[in-house]
Amino acid sequence: MKVLDLQCTHGHSFEGWFASEEDYLGQLGDELLECPLCGDKGIAKLPSAPRLNLSGAGTAEPAPAQGRADGLSSDAAVASLPPAAMQAAWMQMVRRVLAQTEDVGERFSEEARRIHYGESEQRGIRGQATREQTEELLDEGIAVLPLPIPAGLKEPLQ
Repeated sequence: MKVLDLQCTHGHSFEGWFASEEDYLGQLGDELLECPLCGDKGIAKLPSAPRLNLSGAGTAEPAPAQGRADGLSSDAAVASLPPAAMQAAWMQMVRRVLAQTEDVGERFSEEARRIHYGESEQRGIRGQATREQTEELLDEGIAVLPLPIPAGLKEPLQ
């Protein structure tokens, strides 16, 4: 098993596990690799040191936990996180949104208006809207937020 440190063209770093170097190169050539954060297919291998299991090696003390008791971090705490921790926090937030909202698909604009004007029950929804639809909702005073969802979170990974 070969574990590689990878990075997309947007600077998001992640780990990839491959059977061999040839497996990595084959998947890269077939454009099967994509960033789990943004879906970018421009992937490059980063230099990495080998992982060594040394008996008797000490373990580092865990860093003190940051954030509030409800599991959410303050803006200052999030801004001071290293890039890998920031990516993990982003993925955790997206997972939370997916778990706590209803996917209404392309009916998003219509359903957001129905909720806003009291024609439908108050609940968290997510779906797809064009830029124009989003601007119209904002003009009507309906709070919406574009949220790109990484492809890896849209379907279960095997």
